[in-house]
Parts: sequence; structure tokens; C-alpha cells
Amino acid sequence: MPNYLAMKTTILTLDETQSNLLEPAAHILQQGGLVAFPTETVYGLGAIYNNESALLKIFAVKGRPADNPLIVHIWSLEQLKGLVSEVSPKAERLINAFWPGPLTLIFPKQPDVSPIVTAGLDTVAVRMPSHPVARELLKQTGIAVAAPSANLSGRPSPTRGPHVIEDLDGKIDMIIDAGMCSAGVESTVLSLAGTEPTILRPGSVTLEMLEQVLQERVYFAGPGNVDRPQAPGMKYRHYAPKAPAILVEGENLRVVAEINRLLAEQSPHIKAVVLSTTENISYYHNEWVLDLGSRNEPSVIAGRIYDLLRFCDKLAVDQIYIEGIPAQGIGAAIINRLRKAAGGNIINVS
Repeated sequence: MPNYLAMKTTILTLDETQSNLLEPAAHILQQGGLVAFPTETVYGLGAIYNNESALLKIFAVKGRPADNPLIVHIWSLEQLKGLVSEVSPKAERLINAFWPGPLTLIFPKQPDVSPIVTAGLDTVAVRMPSHPVARELLKQTGIAVAAPSANLSGRPSPTRGPHVIEDLDGKIDMIIDAGMCSAGVESTVLSLAGTEPTILRPGSVTLEMLEQVLQERVYFAGPGNVDRPQAPGMKYRHYAPKAPAILVEGENLRVVAEINRLLAEQSPHIKAVVLSTTENISYYHNEWVLDLGSRNEPSVIAGRIYDLLRFCDKLAVDQIYIEGIPAQGIGAAIINRLRKAAGGNIINVS
């Protein structure tokens, strides 16, 4: 077996119109190699779903726990038949409304889908990305591709090619750098396996959007059985920068006051950074204050989170303070990611 933890990685730089250049990447996947590729959410680290040796490489390269399931990416509904044993009427309505796009659905799986993909569950997570490079790569590969985010486990997810190169250069066969991902947070994961539609991981397809299509109430998953997660991002610390982070949630002005209090109490030798919404930047008494985006444009904040967390790593800061925002709409996905990035270090000043 080749030493895939010390190898030459090909960097393929292209834009969304250059899909004719993807044949080598498709060939690598077909032969059991690993390719990092852009989607509209974050960059994914792909291997064909029916090659167990290739799938195991994903876990080895990322340092990913084996009980963390993968999402299978398809480019056509025809591919769904080989993966799932049933598509319910509710699932059909969601597929018609949101595919291709940033929605992952949990289905009962076909018996021959590898337990490596599903972490031993009897369900499989599937989505159809909308990014033109991802779609063309999947089409040319001709086999569904299992792909978690293309980063080392626990690190902030990659939204730009250089993020992937930083984490995985020399560890995988190819990295396709096609610019910045538009959504900036991972796909919404929705389970229809129980009696009630349940969001296992929030994303840019919001609860409100799902309820409008389904015409019924949609729920967020509770703590559940965290020892056996049904979807990525449910059990382990994720999206974490190298420095410790504290997330401060609550009423806006109280959040600002609390972060300023924490800044005032820390040692002068501590290099701290504040991730602030645009409206509050001028209120902080600190050398480093980075702009998350306007509170009125949460989709912008979603697109900047991981980029800013990685920038904090480059600054080699000692402490990060992060403003929370309201958990409505895509704000639910933002808060979900920030809470995990903070590793449970959360202060509520409501």
C-alpha cells in the first residue's frame, strides 16, 4: 500500500468554467485515491463510496473518529437508487425544493452500503451539491463520492483552496482549488427517519425553509445518544482554532460589555482578538478586532467564520473572544458552529 500520509499532492487551480480539466481528478477517484474539491458549502475530501480501502484513507488522513458518519455526494437522482432503500413522499418534496443544494437527507440505506460510510448505522446521509465543479467532478467520476470536510479533524472547515492545502498538502492525491465557497457553513442535515422531521445539523437551508416545504413543524435534535451520532458534527469538538475561544451570547450591548470586561481583566502579555459584528467594532478596547459581518446580514457572517478562525491561527493569538448573534434563520447554523469552536466555553449575558 502506498504511504498516503507522505505523498506528492497535485494542486489543480481552476475556475467554475473549466470543468474540462477535471478528468484526471475523476480518474484518481475511480482508482481509489483521494481528491479535495469545492462545494457551495465547504471543501470536501472525497473517495468513491464503494471502495473501503479509499474510505479508510479518509479517516486516516483526517484523524477522523470511525464512529463519525460520512455524507455521500451524488450528481443525479439515478445514483440515489443504489444508496437508499426508500424515498418517502416528504423526502421527494424536499429533493424537488432543495436539490441540488446545501441540504443533506438521512435515508434508510441499501444493504451493500459500507458500514465505514454509515458508522454502522442503518441509515445513510446523501446530498446533491450545486457547485458546478463538484457536479461535473461527480458526473465524470460516475460513482457516488463520500466526502467529509477537507480539513484535519477538529480544525475549522475549509472555505478556500489554501485552507485545504494548509491541512492536507502531502497527504492526498489532488486538491482542486476553485476559489471561495459561497455558503461558508456545512449543509443542513435533516432526518426523516423518526416520527418528526428533525434537523441534526443546521445549515443555510433553514428550519423556516424546511417547514414551508413540508407544511409541518420541524424540530432540532436534542442531545440524544451522543455516543452514536447520526450525522457529522453531532459528537466531537469541531471547527476549533488553535487558541482557546470564548463565545459570549445574549443581548447585544451586554455582550460588548462582557467582552470588554474580559479584555480588561486579562494579563497585558496575552495576545487577544475579538470577532465582532460590524456594528460593534468601534466599541472594543483591543488592538485586534476582526469583522464578522453585519448583524443584518447573517449569510455574510456564515461565509466568514472559518476564514477568520484560521486567520486567528496565523496571528498566533493566545485568546479569542466571539460575539454571539440571534439563532434565527441561518443564525442557528452560525451559533451551532461557534459553540463547537468554543468547545463549550460559553458565557450567556441575557
